[in-house]
Order: sequence, then structure tokens, then C-alpha cells
Amino acid sequence: MKMLSCLNETCLILLGIRGEVKLLPVPSIILAGTHSGVGKTTISMGIMHLLSRFMQVQPFKVGPDYIDPAFHTHITGRHCRNLDAWLLAEDTLKYLFLKNGSPAEICVIEGVMGLYDGAGTGKDQGSTAHIAKILNVPVVLVLDGKGMAASAAAMVLGYQKYDPLVKIRGAIINNVEGENHYRLLKETVERDTGVKVVGYLPENEEIRLPSRHLGLVPRGEMEGLQQKLDRLGDMVRATIDLQALVHIAGGYTPPFGFSCPSLQKIAEVRLAVAYDKAFNFYYRDSLELLEELGAELVFFSPLEERSLPEKIDGLLLGGGFPEVFARELEANVSLRKEIGTRILEGLPVYGECGGLMYLSRGIVDLNGDYYEMAGAFPGTVKMTKRLQRFGYVEIELQSDNILGKKGERVRAHEFHHSLLVDEGGHEYSFRVKKIRDGEVTGTWECGIKRMNMLASYPHLHFYGNLSMPSSLVYKCCEYKKRRSS
Repeated sequence: MKMLSCLNETCLILLGIRGEVKLLPVPSIILAGTHSGVGKTTISMGIMHLLSRFMQVQPFKVGPDYIDPAFHTHITGRHCRNLDAWLLAEDTLKYLFLKNGSPAEICVIEGVMGLYDGAGTGKDQGSTAHIAKILNVPVVLVLDGKGMAASAAAMVLGYQKYDPLVKIRGAIINNVEGENHYRLLKETVERDTGVKVVGYLPENEEIRLPSRHLGLVPRGEMEGLQQKLDRLGDMVRATIDLQALVHIAGGYTPPFGFSCPSLQKIAEVRLAVAYDKAFNFYYRDSLELLEELGAELVFFSPLEERSLPEKIDGLLLGGGFPEVFARELEANVSLRKEIGTRILEGLPVYGECGGLMYLSRGIVDLNGDYYEMAGAFPGTVKMTKRLQRFGYVEIELQSDNILGKKGERVRAHEFHHSLLVDEGGHEYSFRVKKIRDGEVTGTWECGIKRMNMLASYPHLHFYGNLSMPSSLVYKCCEYKKRRSS
């Protein structure tokens, strides 16, 4: 995809595979927390829910999270997009933000962790503040007002001073005890910092969403979700000034002077994508990138469907919670056996995290119960009570595989409570490095390769290295030719 021209400071026109694309900047804000657990997710959902009643809202999520974006998608009716300054280059972020935000009327970005928390201790290592500076988006800071008065102003002032390039233009105060408490907090923050306080939320157990080890319980498993969202929307309407929020968002000025990715259609192939309650961790931009490269995505459910879709040239098994649905996955014997057979026939298969678990010989849950899986490689996955891997990593390919040639590199993210008990008999194609503040803190092997199958724990964003999704489509094309002949 090539950029044709920059007509003025409000519109970029690009010529893409699907024709002319206009990138129009729209009002935008980032909702950032002072720290994790401050309530930014709840407040972000409430604001998106209320705004969506009368506007086209494009949601975004800072960082590599999959679960919160599923809620944002449900609330707004538009696919949430991830913005990760550690996984993706700055030009790529600017392009994807403008591309995805252009059709909407307002963009609402939920931050990650605290405003300045990222991959390391530096200011610009994938934090919410880093994204705010790259995209030039104003920030509305969410803070916990419980037990505070003038200290709230000191907190906001500290966040302002820490990096003056971050445009903190508003504040929302969570866990407020009542109107009098809110007036006190609002007065001191606005007087001493100049930041407009646009509202608050009282503490309320009715709107608390249940969690488990990876964060919130996924949208598809949560009971009474719509009632909670409606209640949350009513609370936001009563205590948060949406007009003031929209006014802050209207102060957004877009970044310019960046290059856009150059994409060319490779081949027409059919790529099956596992998508249901067990497998749903995908970056929407990665899926659409595969479509831009020529892949027709055929979604199917390993929980419900007894066979793979017809005439496919590749299979994508994303992350999710196969351990939660292990009994149902085991019961689908015909699909498990077909996948194993097709791998031996050379079908390109990429399994990521939950996909790796499903491709293994079996899963052992926390109760010690064993469930048989696809058996594509000798190895058993055991669930554990603590995290086995967490955080950003760098990957170097140690051998040629369906994602590229030996020596190719890409950044990724790991977050899992399972442990692979390796039984050998296969090749590892990934060399993984854990890096913090420029120092390598750990290395290990991953990326199990067998025929045209690749199964690994790290989650990739395909825009992180365009040659990797291109390689996958090429491999699918080669298989299609063999299948056709």
C-alpha cells in the first residue's frame, strides 16, 4: 500500500489493494490510569457504552491484551484495535490508528497499567504515555479518590511533571464517597493543576466484573453482562460530563510525516481460523492483514464442528482458554484426528499459545485430569497456579518454517499459566529472549516445528514483521498447488 499524497493537515489519501482509502483524523482521547486496578477498564467501558448510544465509537486498547478488546467490540459494535508501541514501529501505529479511526466519529483508547508503566523502567517503552506521545492524543487520567482530598492534586501534578510532553487534559475520579467528596477533590485538582475534572464514579459492587488468571472473565462466558453494562452506562451518564470529554477529544491533532506499509496481494488461498469460546485471541489487524495479502478467512469452531472447512490451504489456531473447554475439545474426536492427518499431509498449521496446547498430545488441568488433544507433537501441557511466562520477548528464527527464513526476528508477548512437558522428537524453531531495559534476562527455545506445522507460546502481531504473514500465505499457496494437482 503506497501513500499517494498528503492533501492537507486533515486528510491522507492512500491507494490500497481494495481501492482508495481516506484517513481522516477524528476526535480522540486516551483514558489512562494512575496505576493498575484504579478502575480505568470499568470507566472506559461505561464511557464507550454511553457514547455508542448516539455516536460511532472506535475503540482501541493499549498493549497486547485480548480480553478487554472483546468487551470493547461488544459494546461499540466496532472491532477494537490494539496499539502496542513495543510490538509495532511508530509509523505502523500512526497508520493503523488513522486507518481504523477514520470511519468513526470519536476514538476512545483504554490505556494499560499505569500511565507510565511499560516494558521497562524507561519512559518510552510501550507505555500508555508512549502511545499518547506517538499519536499526539490528549489524556484523561483516572485516579482513585478513596480516602483522599488535596493529595489528589499532588498525584495529578506529579503525573503532569513526570513527562510534560504527555498532554493530560482531564481527570476522572473513581471510588468517590459522594457529591461533597467529589466537589472537594474537583476543586483542589483544578485549582492546583489546571486539569479539568470531568466527573467521577462512586464505589459500586453492582458493576464489578468477575476476573480469573488472565484478567476479566471473557465476554462470551460472563453472565448478565448486558445488564451490568446498562447499569454502568446509567452511572456514567449521571456523574461524568460527556460533553466535556468530547470537547477534550476534539483537541486532538493527528501525527504526520510517516510512511505507510507497502502491501501486495500474494495469492488467493483459503485459511481456516479457529474461533469460538476456546480460541479467540487474535489481533484484528493481523487477520485483516492476511486478507490484504490474499487469504480468505474461513472461521470455524473446534468445539462445535466435526471437521475442518472444505478446500482449505492452511489452519490458524489462536490463543484462548482450551483448558476451560478441554472436555468438549477431547470429545470432538473426528476433528482432532483430521487435524493430525492433515499436518502429516503438509497442511500449513500455525498454533499460538492456546493453539499449541490444542496441538499437543493432551492437557492436564489443575485437578490432575488428563484430556487428549490433537497429538500433532509428543508433549503434554500441564496447567499451573502461577504464571510460567509473562511479558514482552524477542524471537529469532533458528530454522526455516512457515513464518519465514532462519535469522528473521520479531517481537512478541507471552502470558500463560501452562507448562509444556516436552517429550522430544521434534525441532524447536524459535530462540526466545526476555529483555528488560536493554539487558537480556533470560533465553529459551520454543516454536515446535513438524512438517509445515509451527506451534509456540509467544503471541505475534503480524504488523511487527510483514514478511511473516507473507510467508504464511506463500506456504498456503504452495500447499494449494499441491492439493490441486
